[in-house]
Amino acid sequence: MSKSVLLISSGQPSLNPRLVKEADTLASWGYEVTVLYAYWNAWGTQHDTELLAGKKWKAICTGGDPQQKRFTWFLSRLIQKAARFLLKNTNCYTCFSELAIARSSYFLTRKARKHKADLYIGHNLGALPATVKTAKLHKKPCGFDAEDFHRQELTDDINSYSFKISKFIEDKYLPLTDYITASSPLIAETYSLLYQRSITTILNVFPKATPSVNNNKDKPLKLFWFSQTIGPNRGLELIIEAMSLVEQDIELHLLGEAGEDYKQNLFNLSSSIRKCNDKIFFYKPIKAEEVTGFAAQFDIGLAAETAVCVNREISLTNKLFTYIQSGLAIAVSDTRAQSAFMQQYPQTGRLYRSAKDLAYIFTEYDVNRKLLFQTKKESFQIGQTQLNWESESVAFMQIIENALIVN
Repeated sequence: MSKSVLLISSGQPSLNPRLVKEADTLASWGYEVTVLYAYWNAWGTQHDTELLAGKKWKAICTGGDPQQKRFTWFLSRLIQKAARFLLKNTNCYTCFSELAIARSSYFLTRKARKHKADLYIGHNLGALPATVKTAKLHKKPCGFDAEDFHRQELTDDINSYSFKISKFIEDKYLPLTDYITASSPLIAETYSLLYQRSITTILNVFPKATPSVNNNKDKPLKLFWFSQTIGPNRGLELIIEAMSLVEQDIELHLLGEAGEDYKQNLFNLSSSIRKCNDKIFFYKPIKAEEVTGFAAQFDIGLAAETAVCVNREISLTNKLFTYIQSGLAIAVSDTRAQSAFMQQYPQTGRLYRSAKDLAYIFTEYDVNRKLLFQTKKESFQIGQTQLNWESESVAFMQIIENALIVN
């Protein structure tokens, strides 16, 4: 009889590629896999419908949504708002944190308890209480995937609400897990020092891709950046400043959900520095599995993280590995994690510290198209041979097998 695994997330599958990769891998190894998740946004729901139709695992949405299950949606929001109000006014983290940490937390716990599995895996901090509580109820092992350093994911202010509630949830539940994985070496190291335990790095890489490397010999240099949300504090303003310092024509292509106000802000910025707003292109979000192929048409992938908090300093985002898998040269900002990455893989691109640095990178690659093509080929080769999910999934499954054997 096959072993069963319940993966729990306070987000949606189409918005969490790490969860999908884990579920796919577990199913391919013969595990009976169920994903318990919660509504996050409308376009994610649309993509979920297409994504889940072809999967070998089962997915269950709980906590309601504003279209089909409005009352439960309203109730989940009411519970979280009340818990947040009481928490902020009483400072009683013991009483209210588990209800306040995410809109769906109460419903995730209630639903998860009904599922008997051999292993429970939490994704996102809002799912951590449900994961540990359910595992302990059924006397089974559990794990947690730390895609971010959650207590300093939004701010480094230790007196802030987000820091204090995240720290409370982490301190209460992470020591009770049987294993923890992290998405970057520095996140793993940071949690390891906090909890004095071994934590395994599972990089944010993707399955091997098959796009051919695009050799752009004479067309304008095409820059690419993507995220679920296009907004401030992501380094885009500095990219536009760098573009304004370059004489050659350069295009900036942005994939993600962008508000009209922020779009206009970027256009206004580009006009005030040097009119290049006709070189900025926006694209609506697409399915996660389509991003690699979409990205392959561009030249330089931008990992423009800003060091607004510790988490940004120590993270390696999925965009970085998408660019490599797509055969792009990369230009990465000088965060601790990305600087360490470039020291290990210097052939994949360049590191920058300022708009002037970035402008020099753009000019170098625009003028020397042979160098650009060579860098793109070497980046793609690294993706095919080292930085791919086929390699990382072996480490992931070893963790799973060990957790089940020990318990």
